[in-house]
Amino acid sequence: MSIIINDLSYGYPGRQNLFTGINFSAESQEKISIVGDNGAGKSTLLKLIIGLLTPLDGSVSCSSKPYYLPQHSGESGKSVAEILQVDDKLSALKAIEQGSLLQAHYDVLDDDWDIESRCRDALAKCGIFNVELDAPVDSLSGGEKTKVFLAGLFAHSPDILLLDEPTNHLDRAGRNLLYRFVEQSRALIVVVSHDIRLLNLMRITCELNSHGMKQYGGNYDFYRERKAIELAAIDAAVREEEKTLRLARKQAQAVSRRQEKRSSSQGEKNKTQVPRIMRNTLRNSAENTASKLRDKHAEIIDESAEKLSELKRQKESLKELKPNLGDASLHAGKLLINAEEVNFAYENKSALWKTSVNFKLFAKDRILVSGNNGSGKTTFLNLLVGILEPTQGQVKRSNFEWIYIDQNYSNINVELSIVQLAEQYNVRNLEEHELKLRLNRFLFPSDTWDKKCRDLSGGEKMRLYLCCLMIKNQTPDLIILDEPSNNLDIASTQILIRTIKNYSGSLLIVSHDQYFVDEIGVTGLLDF
Repeated sequence: MSIIINDLSYGYPGRQNLFTGINFSAESQEKISIVGDNGAGKSTLLKLIIGLLTPLDGSVSCSSKPYYLPQHSGESGKSVAEILQVDDKLSALKAIEQGSLLQAHYDVLDDDWDIESRCRDALAKCGIFNVELDAPVDSLSGGEKTKVFLAGLFAHSPDILLLDEPTNHLDRAGRNLLYRFVEQSRALIVVVSHDIRLLNLMRITCELNSHGMKQYGGNYDFYRERKAIELAAIDAAVREEEKTLRLARKQAQAVSRRQEKRSSSQGEKNKTQVPRIMRNTLRNSAENTASKLRDKHAEIIDESAEKLSELKRQKESLKELKPNLGDASLHAGKLLINAEEVNFAYENKSALWKTSVNFKLFAKDRILVSGNNGSGKTTFLNLLVGILEPTQGQVKRSNFEWIYIDQNYSNINVELSIVQLAEQYNVRNLEEHELKLRLNRFLFPSDTWDKKCRDLSGGEKMRLYLCCLMIKNQTPDLIILDEPSNNLDIASTQILIRTIKNYSGSLLIVSHDQYFVDEIGVTGLLDF
């Protein structure tokens, strides 16, 4: 079992390369995570390894075909069997059972006579029951789709696994199942994820950026410690280079003053002692010497300034954005929402919950809404704020401001550009330069302002939405978070965590990311 990558480069037409000159190898039973900012090309790298994309330069070779779990699980129009990559074998098996003697059917089946029962067992192990193999995957929830891909791990027992955000949408039971599988597996595993617990099960961490990939010999906690050391080293280098630059400028000024004084003194002397024919020669020589000295010191200063600029750029890329939503206006203990004997049924279906739900939300509460995939958590949130109306019971609400943040940040109008969205939230009529100053502060420089919001990564959408809330400057009394970290890289998740931790209003949280939940802090639990 092995993956070997040689001098790999990839980029999209008309754009700067995502990464260049990647060299990487992985052997049997190694467990490797790939980390990096949103847009660094982590998912693209997995697609290059599996062969879904063709590199611009370099090569990728695998000892056997990897099993690939994509980030956006469940392609539209496919069946469960197609997602499990067994549809050809099942068709061949069915034909043989119906009496076919064609050799082609036996070749496709390849003596895998228990393929159907093995797939059903794998689905059941992942919590998928009463779903036929020919059922359309579009009929399943996001978590169920991910579980179908997860079932493929058990159905195929592959030698090489490529997992792209495999815990997205998974409930607690599904995540725990994946963790146990990874711990016990003897396969070569390459993971892209923001799930800290999963990343800490990996033995090697690789950081991907536009310059290539750097390997760290440990799990994510080890990697984070090493990055902290690197940042401290950059800080020290910045201070040292600033000192060098100040000294170079001081020396250049001193040399310039001495040269001017010497030239002036020599000039007076030349007027009285040196013949006229020699004065021009001496003057030109002095000017050339002074010019060379100025050029030499300018070169030293330029080199030092350039080095300092690069060090500051590195530090800037590692800095932490710290948005502050401000204080919510409602006093603690005020009743915001009172749900009494609430239940809900979609058209032609039975009620979601066997027992009707009673729930109260008070100002300053931070409530985790928990439950397995398909238990109705998101539906319940929609009932609380009036997006849906209950088919049984009632929901009473006081007067308060709220915002709803889901995993796709779908409250962002993706048809607008970055600057157009910012202008839409500018209800205080900030001056144009103030508006753009805030965009810069949230890491959206001027060359990004015309970019369409649809082209932003998950982390960029999150940063832009927080920026717009800062521009609007109207702190909501309630924030609803529905799997908000699903499509974020680790750095973006940390920004969101810091923002939510500093927020003083009420929270309703749906998240299966235990690290995220632990970090933001909750005061109560509603379990479905």
